Amino acid sequence: MNATLTIAPAGTWSLDPVHSSVDFEVSYLAGTFKGGFDEIGAELAVDGERATLEGTAKVASVDVKDENFSAHLQSPDFFDAERHPELRFTAEEIRLDGDRKVSVAGELTIKGVSKPVAVTGTVTAPIVDPYGNERIGLNLATKIDRTDFGVNWNNPLPSGEPSLANDVTILAELQFVKPGEETN
Repeated sequence: MNATLTIAPAGTWSLDPVHSSVDFEVSYLAGTFKGGFDEIGAELAVDGERATLEGTAKVASVDVKDENFSAHLQSPDFFDAERHPELRFTAEEIRLDGDRKVSVAGELTIKGVSKPVAVTGTVTAPIVDPYGNERIGLNLATKIDRTDFGVNWNNPLPSGEPSLANDVTILAELQFVKPGEETN
């Protein structure tokens, strides 16, 4: 049985973008294609037993090992950065399931299409860092079908199979601090 418990002390927690990341992985050809976003933002709000999360990633900040791939990912074939400059995630409830495990029912928006997503992960116990800042860590993962969001590009192999899988894993490793406190 899931019980909603307090995941962190009450208040608004701001993302520490220096110590956070949002990455993705997808099967491509004979391996896994990986990338991430350099410009991300998020806010975690805790009010008693309720916690909400909002986050964004700037499409123009997509980071992969090749600038040609980066440009292709920003094109209408994939994220369409010109028309849809950011990805968005919102969750009205984060549930703590036992020993620091979390489940999140949220909504993900990619390329202007919003869909519900189930996210799982862990949250760290609150700590005070060496600089006196109160912090928590939230590590989340989900798997989506990119075609549900209108990201349909593919290039068939000579065998007729697609070169790029539809299932994409999204990984978010987030550190939050109380607002107004310095991040180092």
